[in-house]
Amino acid sequence: QVYLVESGGGLVQPGGSLRLSCAASGSIFGVSTMSWFRQAPGKQRELVATITPGGFTTNYADSVKGRFTISRENRKKTLYLQMNSLKPEDTAVYYCNTHAREYSWGQGTQVTVSS
Repeated sequence: QVYLVESGGGLVQPGGSLRLSCAASGSIFGVSTMSWFRQAPGKQRELVATITPGGFTTNYADSVKGRFTISRENRKKTLYLQMNSLKPEDTAVYYCNTHAREYSWGQGTQVTVSS
């Protein structure tokens, strides 16, 4: 009944940019701290970035700080991740969820950074 749909991934060269989107259903989006996660092959899912309900406070993993920007549009129930200066180590499937992981996981969107 509640679900998330991630989109915007693709294949880019090192140094390139992508903008990911996460469209949410239900009524909890606007009152939830939201996060982006990623999972590379053979690795556990890791937290990438977090944003509070009003969008005024953000936090980032050290590995992406200064390169990624998380944002949201609550009227559209949509979460975004602007990724710049991409590196091969950013290659992963990217997922969104509430910070408490209250939604079921979506399919994610594949980001591949390669020459």
